[in-house]
This record gives sequence, C-alpha cells and structure tokens, in this order.
Amino acid sequence: MEQTDISSLIPIAFTLVLSLATRNVVIGLFAGVLSGVVMLNDWLHPLDTFGILVQNHLVPQLTDSYNAGVLVLLVFIGGFVALMEQSGGGQAFALKVTHWVSSKCRAQISSWLGGIVIFFSDLGTPLIVGPVFRPLFDKLKLSRQKLAFIIDSTASPVAILIPFIGWGVYIMGLLQKEFTALALDITDWQAFVQAIPFQFYAFLAIFIVPLVALKKLDFGPMADAEQQAERGVIAAGPQQQLSPFTHASAKASFVWAPLLVMAIVLISMLAPLGFPFAKVSGSVFRAALSSAYFFAAMTLIGLMAVYGVRKLNDGIAVYLKGMGNMMQVAIVLILAWTLSSIGKELGAAAYIAEQAQAGFPYWLVPAVAFLLSAIISFATGSSWGTFAIMMPLVIPTAVAIDAPLYASIGAVLSGGLFGDHCSPISETTILSSTGSGCDQFEHFRTQLPYALLNGGIALACFMVAGLMESPLILLAALTAQLCLVYLLARVHNSKLAVQAA
Repeated sequence: MEQTDISSLIPIAFTLVLSLATRNVVIGLFAGVLSGVVMLNDWLHPLDTFGILVQNHLVPQLTDSYNAGVLVLLVFIGGFVALMEQSGGGQAFALKVTHWVSSKCRAQISSWLGGIVIFFSDLGTPLIVGPVFRPLFDKLKLSRQKLAFIIDSTASPVAILIPFIGWGVYIMGLLQKEFTALALDITDWQAFVQAIPFQFYAFLAIFIVPLVALKKLDFGPMADAEQQAERGVIAAGPQQQLSPFTHASAKASFVWAPLLVMAIVLISMLAPLGFPFAKVSGSVFRAALSSAYFFAAMTLIGLMAVYGVRKLNDGIAVYLKGMGNMMQVAIVLILAWTLSSIGKELGAAAYIAEQAQAGFPYWLVPAVAFLLSAIISFATGSSWGTFAIMMPLVIPTAVAIDAPLYASIGAVLSGGLFGDHCSPISETTILSSTGSGCDQFEHFRTQLPYALLNGGIALACFMVAGLMESPLILLAALTAQLCLVYLLARVHNSKLAVQAA
C-alpha cells in the first residue's frame, strides 16, 4: 500500500544531496535506490538488503522488455559513435568545408554547420570540429573563445533535439517509465517529438551563433576576447593529450555514407508500416533503429578497410569498445528506472501530486522545473543525471494538476542543458575548450553571458507556456533573442566609443 507522507521523498532527497555533494549522479542514484529498499523492507542485515535490491529491483528492470530494448539500442549506438569518432571521416568532412572559408563570418558559420552536421556525438563533436577549425580561426584573428562557444552551442543543443541518437533514446527511456507508472496512453516517441518545440534553450543556443556571426553582435567578455584576437593575443589553454583520430586516406564519405545507409534501412523497415504518419510500436521502432545503426556501422567498417584507414579486425575492435563505453549510461538508466519504481511503491508520486493539488499553480510547473533542473545540472555538471532525477518529479506533478505536460518535459530538458552550459565542471565545457585549444576558464567566462541571456529568455517563455502551451512561443523566443543581442551589442559598442573618445 502506498504511503502519502513526506517520508516517501527520502530516496529522492538522498539522490539529490549526494549527487550535488559528490558531483556524481551514479553515487546519488544508488544511494537513493538503496535507501528506498531499506524503507520498503525495514532494516535488515546489509547483505539481505543488497540481495533484495538486486533480486527484486535491479533484475526486473533488466528483464523488462522495454528496458532491455532501450539498452540494446544504446549499445548499438555506442559502437557506431565510436567508429565515427575513430574513422577520421569527421575531420575529412570538416576540412572540405573549410575550402570556401575566406572571412571571419564564413569561418564562424562553417564551424557552426560542422557542429550541426556531426550531430551523432555531443562529446565527440568538440574533438572533431575544434582541431580542424582552430588554425583557421587563428589565421583569421578570431578568438579561440569564440570557437569554443560555437562548438558548445552545437554539440549538446543539437544532440538533445534528435530522437534517434543516444540523447533521444535515453530521454525516451525515462519518459516511458513515468507514462507506464501513471497509466498514460502516450508513447515515448510522441512525447519526445511533441516536446521539441518547447526545448527553448536548445534552439536559442543554436541560433545565437549565426546571429552573432552575421551581424558581428559580440558583447561582454566575448567582445573583449575578439578585440584581443584582432591584436594577435590568443587565449590558449594548456597542452591537452586529447586529440581526434586522423588519417591521410580518410574520406568525407565516412560521415554521409553510413548515415545514408541508416536512413535507407529505417525507411525500408518502417515506411511499409506507415511511419512517420502512422503510429509504430516502440519495440518495432527500436528494432528498426538497432538494425539501422548496425548496418551503418558495418558500412563504415567496410569503407575504412577499403580505403586502408583501419583493417577489418581493427574496425570491429573499435566497434566493440564503443559498445562497452555505453556501460555508464546503462547504469544511470537502470538506477533511474529503479528509483522511479521504488518511488512509486513508496507513494512519492502520489504525495507530490497531493501537495501540488493543495495549491501549487499549474502554470508555474514548467518554469519551476526549468530552474530546478538548471540548478542540479550546474552543480553536478551532468544534464543526463539531471533528467534522471527530475523526470520522476515533474511528470507526475504535471499530470496531477493538469499542467502542460510537453512544456514541462521541455523545461526539464532545457534546464538541464542550461545548467550544463553554465557549469565549469561540465564535460562539454571541458571538451569544447580542449578541442578549440582555449583556456577552460576563458571559455566558461566568455560563454556565460550568452548562456544567461538564453536562459533568461527560456525562463520567460516557460512562464508563458504554463498558461498557453503553443509552439508559437518558440518563434517569440527567437525574436526576443534577436532584439536583445542587437541591443546588448549596441550598448557595448557605445561604451567602446565613449572610451575611445
């Protein structure tokens, strides 16, 4: 029988406190799960408690057909991403783009496009795009801070909008768990796609780059960095050992050919079923996607062998290692699913719903979800961990008080991304500065005003979305961004003019 008192939130509290204290979401999730098992079974011998945790809670999550399908798909994605990163194709593709670059504007736009096209790995993108464009930026007297900012604005923000790569699969796994617990007739795919227009921060982060590049609308520390670069001052970071794989025989086709194969396999398997216009079951979709990633990987392994970049055995070894690299993601997902299930048994969702119905304004749910997600992500440096913590809190609350569900989901995703962009300990912050050869603190310092601007606009939009769940709000957000960036740039230029006088 479900409890409906505040004690049901103890596992979530443990998760939050330890995640923030240790800056490790796995530790926080495990502690939360373990505390929940203790509460469900009273205090037993530690060995008995751990045995119950494994047998009654972790194993059922692994044997669940939906969960198993998600984990298998993530393994295939991990192998493909590793191949892409270790094929040299990303560098070859980016180098082709640089052939027509002859101005500062073109350099910024081309690096932006490179970050969008190489969307398959948010952590790989900085180490692929950065080293290719770094010499070009130095030559054109563009700051490395600007390159790091462009990379960071296209890595995670692009990846979070795509449902068929690791980000989307992971997020849909979290969503479906909550929908099943609440007996909602909504598919994970439907919810993810419907929430895309409400991922305000992701769109703002992506579109601020061409806006700044085309109109030269730099402001704050970034404007100062650009002036220093014009004088030949480079804010280089310490020498890093991280470097992308390159090979003289690598081809740009290593990027587009596997993606083309992936599209053909998906279309051939799903189109006869009416997709994307007709509903396709999640298990069929994941099976098709797993097949698409497998055949795309085999294509890339074959191409590398044909062009002499890697032998077949080497390609397969990279593929298998990439599969293994998804282990931590799988651990986070399994623990998140387990925590959600234990919370349901303890009555956490019911308690949250009761408290929300007692007087929490429904229209505030998206804005509050955005702020809380941003705080957790900033403190832990992990947007993925933030999603695992926040989805079980926000979705039941939104359903209980009839708050806009898709806007609330978008708020969690946007808040996690916003906090990640503002955090100096975030993986993408570190890798973006590494890939661009920029000092890490300089990247954090120069990007922060842009992130805060976009975050402020996103927060205002979530206030509106709480009252009116309309995709048109995204258009208003981008319009507000245009006006504010233009205004801030003018104010900065006016200050410079006064100083010069």
